[in-house]
Amino acid sequence: MTSQQYYPFKCTPTITPAENFDANQDAAALKAAMKGFGCDEQAIIDIICRRGIVQRLSILEAYKTLYGKDLLSDFKGELKGKFEDVIIALMTPLPAFYAQELHDAMSGLGTDEEAIIEILCTLSNYGIRTIGSFYQQCEKKWGTDESTFNAILVSRSYQHLKRVFAEYEKISGNDIEVAIDKEFSGHVKDGLLAIVKCVKSKVGFFAERLYKSMKGLGTNDKTLIRIVVSRSEIDLGDIKNYFQEKYEDTLENWISGDTSGDYKKALLAIVG
Repeated sequence: MTSQQYYPFKCTPTITPAENFDANQDAAALKAAMKGFGCDEQAIIDIICRRGIVQRLSILEAYKTLYGKDLLSDFKGELKGKFEDVIIALMTPLPAFYAQELHDAMSGLGTDEEAIIEILCTLSNYGIRTIGSFYQQCEKKWGTDESTFNAILVSRSYQHLKRVFAEYEKISGNDIEVAIDKEFSGHVKDGLLAIVKCVKSKVGFFAERLYKSMKGLGTNDKTLIRIVVSRSEIDLGDIKNYFQEKYEDTLENWISGDTSGDYKKALLAIVG
């Protein structure tokens, strides 16, 4: 694969709606899994990691109706650590999940510019506006270089940019990424490069983000969870295929080597 190739948009999810779905039955099974001492984590994985988001939200409503309790609160009381993070993320509608991720990226000491760039530069304008409607906390801005980001995000069209980049490379003989690397710096450069990578191959961009989240010592669990969960019903199947082709190993093997316990089981169940 060369950087000059522009890949068509693909859409192969790893999580699809379950057949013969019964929200009441699933709610009862989850209640049983959390009854008494201890918790049947595998039962929770088998249900939550194998239902579409609409079905998961239906389970949430059914649980409230049947037992008068909030399922998310029960999860938080029974589950722990990164496993809890994965399950709660799966139970959150994507716009609200991204809004929370942006809030976290801009809260506390420092700013996680990479997370902000990843989220904003891979969404459509409609997606960004939808997230904005959920975004109610912290400062009402998208982070550093706000005006520059807004100008890029509001005006862009992936199809238009794809033609512009291809024409630029044809005329100049250089990859557009090389020019951006020379002419820009800091977060603006990172944002522009992210957009270019997404135009060329969005699945490639996310595969690289997953690779970097697990490469070397330690794991960037927040990035790993965010991408696996958020792309699971969109194109995670294509992302893991690209990952294997580029890095000559499976995404499942990388996850297995970098995570453990129920956290690992949940991620592997999502990846499929």
